[in-house]
Amino acid sequence: MKRFKFVLILLPFFMNSQKTKIQSTLELYHIETNQRTILLQEPSHFEAPNWSVDGSYLIINQNGLLYNVSVDSGKKAILPTEGLENCNNDHGISFDGKRLAISNNDRIEGATSGTSRIYTLSLDGGTPKLITPEYPSYWHGWSPDGKTLVYTASRNGNFDIYSIPSDGCKEKRLTNSPGLDDGPEYSPDGQFIYYNSMNSGKMEIWRMAADGSGAQQLTNDSYSNWFAHPSPNGKHFVFISYLEDQGDKHPAMKRVALRLYDLESGHIRTLCEFTGGQGTINVPSWSPDSKQFAFVSYTQISD
Repeated sequence: MKRFKFVLILLPFFMNSQKTKIQSTLELYHIETNQRTILLQEPSHFEAPNWSVDGSYLIINQNGLLYNVSVDSGKKAILPTEGLENCNNDHGISFDGKRLAISNNDRIEGATSGTSRIYTLSLDGGTPKLITPEYPSYWHGWSPDGKTLVYTASRNGNFDIYSIPSDGCKEKRLTNSPGLDDGPEYSPDGQFIYYNSMNSGKMEIWRMAADGSGAQQLTNDSYSNWFAHPSPNGKHFVFISYLEDQGDKHPAMKRVALRLYDLESGHIRTLCEFTGGQGTINVPSWSPDSKQFAFVSYTQISD
């Protein structure tokens, strides 16, 4: 009996001495075959895949930097960001494939958090251009003509959706609700902006005209629904749903599902469930042919 008690005392100590790490898995989902393909898996943390316009590689962020991941080989190579070394998971490629928008957590005197600002630069390299002097600002979408960016920003303590010319100028506020509005992204024809909002009292997917008018709620269920990404052919959008309501938060390492919304019928199809959330599918990640999209799932592992 004394020996049994001795074991019970040591067991918690042994368990706590093990370090828990995160394994990140970059996956491709084929919407016609419902197959999941692993492209890259590492015992480290990376996030938010974008798919290149030519379909040959994905971009992910990891430890403040951006990386290209080959679709053919899964090999990873650093993407030069010309001095931006605190990139967060809000980044993406313009429709013409020539420019990259990056949200970078800048070092700003007197500020300890919430310092994300948006930059653009050529995918061929060059000096990044600061687009949003005000912070925090988190990029989410390019307009199809490349002339406008949409993003989420906190101004006077409230997060709303804004647009700004992609060469920088005065920002325009598109939403004005007391709850969080986030994840704006243009439809392929540029007519609409899809986003998620607490406007109904819980997090749901909404759509509005590109000028901010005519807001319409598209989902209404028990989940917390985030980050609607329209397919390039304009037929669907994929989005992430927390299986348990998270209020206005989108934490990591939660049980989530990826779901597909048919824009003609309004039908929603659940594609898969896994552990994920923050970092899984924050930004546009469809393949150019609209047959696949990329996402990241996570697993806790011990040393």
